Amino acid sequence: MDVPSIYLASQSPRRRELLEQIRVSYQVLASEVNETPLLNEHPQHYVERIAEAKAEAGWQLLKASGLAQRPVLAADTAVVLEGVILGKPSSVADAKAMLTDLSGKPHQVMTSVAVVNAEATKLITSITDVLFKPLTESLIDRYCATGEPNDKAGAYGIQGLGAILVAAIKGSYSGVVGLPLTETAALLAQFEVDVWQSHGV
Repeated sequence: MDVPSIYLASQSPRRRELLEQIRVSYQVLASEVNETPLLNEHPQHYVERIAEAKAEAGWQLLKASGLAQRPVLAADTAVVLEGVILGKPSSVADAKAMLTDLSGKPHQVMTSVAVVNAEATKLITSITDVLFKPLTESLIDRYCATGEPNDKAGAYGIQGLGAILVAAIKGSYSGVVGLPLTETAALLAQFEVDVWQSHGV
């Protein structure tokens, strides 16, 4: 088996797809961290802390595994409305309430990416402004009936059916999906990891 360029400390299928999009070879590490926000924690500090904790947990797992040591990448994304982090909805009613709150308003999506190896830990954060169009109760009900909001922060997926809810974005589209590719490529370059690798790598 070929040695991957990096290890990905994330179970997110969207982050895997984005790494594949820019042809970075990777292997997934199943690390777990406590993602509970601290009391009065600023959203940007939260995503940076969690991304770094995920990467560090992945690095410790890698060291204990006996696998070839390559950089470990992790990321964390938060949907932030008026300074409040909107996590994944706990129920359909919760999803409807989140979408009602987001309707017609701007919000931010913050994604932090952390990379760790034996020499360094580096972090980069992407903040994208997203504007929702006004949503009718009927549209919210129909969207929630698809099931897509259930496992999405902020109760929507911009890369899926939820694309029609978004009127405009300013910043990184891939950052809203879960991994800002321009920033990620720049971060990986600092660890001498290339993008656009051949499929055989």
